Amino acid sequence: MVVDPASTHQPGAVPNGTEPNGTEPNGTEPNGDPRNGQRRGRRPRELSVATIARLAGVSKPTVSKVLNGRSGVALTTRRRIETLLREHGYQRPGSVNPAPGIEVIFYELESHLAIEILRGVEQVASVHELSVGFTEARGRTVPGRSWAEQLLARRPVGVIAVYSAFTPEQHAQLAASAIPLVALDPVGEPLHATPSVGATNWNGGITATRHLLSLGHRRIAVIGGPREMLGARARLEGCRAALDAAGVQLDERLVRSGRFYFEDGQQLGRELLDRPDPPTAVICGNDLQALGVYATAWQLGLRIPDDLSVVGFDDIDNARWCCPPLTTIRQPLAEMAATATRMVLDLAAGQEMTRSRVEIGTTLVVRNSTAPRR
Repeated sequence: MVVDPASTHQPGAVPNGTEPNGTEPNGTEPNGDPRNGQRRGRRPRELSVATIARLAGVSKPTVSKVLNGRSGVALTTRRRIETLLREHGYQRPGSVNPAPGIEVIFYELESHLAIEILRGVEQVASVHELSVGFTEARGRTVPGRSWAEQLLARRPVGVIAVYSAFTPEQHAQLAASAIPLVALDPVGEPLHATPSVGATNWNGGITATRHLLSLGHRRIAVIGGPREMLGARARLEGCRAALDAAGVQLDERLVRSGRFYFEDGQQLGRELLDRPDPPTAVICGNDLQALGVYATAWQLGLRIPDDLSVVGFDDIDNARWCCPPLTTIRQPLAEMAATATRMVLDLAAGQEMTRSRVEIGTTLVVRNSTAPRR
């Protein structure tokens, strides 16, 4: 990016050189004036790393660390350098200046959630003429640089981190870059102080259970998500609370926990339906688990909903396409993602967050997988 010559004229600029780590040439500013020509490919009036370092009162390697998203720089120093880089429109020599954008980090890229999330981010980003990129953190390694370092080197306007599997250390590394960060967590609350957006998981569990109770079901099984996820526990406790309010005790022998995968729903569903006293209804932690229960019921010769009612959670596209269509708790992923995007843009604009945690309401979608108890 070309900058105003008056803003970059600094007498006594450091001569041209090469960064110690070999990652970036510093460029030349003859006689301390960037208007006086170029050397080693630097364009006229382009600010050098050396000048940024001198303005910030730090060394050139420190500026290089910030540019490459590396650790080892104090937060106040990093923010000072970031401010100077933005003010002077710094661009790497010979690089193409990318369009400013929002980066979405998925711990694991699951298509049934990712598409809706990216759609919600795009709805807001397009209004501000921002691009949207994404990174899958799980298993992504490049020799010498972590996925976080690669992401930070792209200098996004803000970052949305999806899923609670990110560690506090990883979030600290992102937060230390002075790039705004918001967590979007469909299955729980993050284990860190980052602003976050989620769903009303506890209320979703209550709503699903009340629906089955209204159909006359009393022997209700629950297949939940991993117990270490707060959202999964909230859904289970919502089921328990609704049963308790109706004077029905949850049979702990009908409670299972597993991953939010089809295979876990299939396996845990078999454990429940193979019992001599099987449940008449099953509430699942997500729609993939529910589809696994569908498969097991079919293998055992059970008909849904005649012999077994099933409720899912999420309302992914497959919930409408399976046979029979699945009754589920709708989690408004696109709306959640749009909310997270607005939050990260507010933070980028220097606004203070009035709430660090925002929860979007879930709703019951009744289809043909639930019916009155026979």
